[in-house]
Amino acid sequence: MTRREIIKLFGVSGLLLALPRPLSLFAQYNNKMNKKEFEVIIIGGSYAGLSTAMSLGRSLRNTLIIDSGKPCNRQTPHSHNFLTQDGSTPIEISEIAKSQISKYESVKFYNGIAVSGKRIKKGFEITTTFGDIFSAKKLVFATGIKDIMPDIHGFSQCWGISVVHCPYCHGYEIRNKKTAIIANGERAFHLASLVNNLTKEITIITSGTKDFEENQLEKLKQYNIKIVEKQISEIEHQNGQLEKIVFKNGSTENFECAYASIPFEQNSNIPKELGCELTENGHIKVNFMQKTTVEDVFACGDNSSMMRSVAIAVSSGNISGAVINNELTQENF
Repeated sequence: MTRREIIKLFGVSGLLLALPRPLSLFAQYNNKMNKKEFEVIIIGGSYAGLSTAMSLGRSLRNTLIIDSGKPCNRQTPHSHNFLTQDGSTPIEISEIAKSQISKYESVKFYNGIAVSGKRIKKGFEITTTFGDIFSAKKLVFATGIKDIMPDIHGFSQCWGISVVHCPYCHGYEIRNKKTAIIANGERAFHLASLVNNLTKEITIITSGTKDFEENQLEKLKQYNIKIVEKQISEIEHQNGQLEKIVFKNGSTENFECAYASIPFEQNSNIPKELGCELTENGHIKVNFMQKTTVEDVFACGDNSSMMRSVAIAVSSGNISGAVINNELTQENF
């Protein structure tokens, strides 16, 4: 029986029972560990954090993952555009990753939230909500971002299901549907150019006065992309599936799906407390090796990249793990 057949019959729990190695020491979380000092602490145990942990575990680095178990895409029904896992559920990918990392005994998992951090003589010290204190030479923030939902009734219930952020992650599944783009200006124009290849029924809802250059307006008109400047009051849906957009003036229009560009904030304040610089867009500033502006502090995944996808999160985590291992090697060899 294949992995997907198991999940279809028994769910993710059935998959875990069928995996060749139990998750007893890893996925069940070992919060009573006596060990408090590590070479690396990874804050955030979703795709980027787990990818970093795999690189470090394979190099026998004593690593601690601190994670609350609440990834930002937990409402999304399926993940796409990631080789070998296209169409898998987010939790399915995560649990398989944890099961594979569990065999690397140098990697430990702690269920909780890191609330503060400071530099100490030998590296850094991290304190959790439970008052536990851990230290490490290197820190990795794989904490993701927190989407700030607009004051639109029904929006949050549809987010990640039928109101989405990325045509690469979701566009194929909602192709050829009547589509709204809830954005304005350059972001709306960029989304429209990408989505135009996926559907010919596109309406940009600017929620206020449109903000486009003259050449952009001409291009949108050329492709029959409508612009609506009305404010949205509600999204009517069934179990997260968009059916109708209700405007504040009382008018409505039926749609099957929507793309939206919404603001975000960092999930963790610790990077900023440690002095990590942010970009003008609010991401943690990193270089091509995932190094932040603070020595020995790394960031990977959605918190440090505009390219928000599982595949890129995994890639950035793999890079950060390899670079950290190399630095530890050079320091100790």
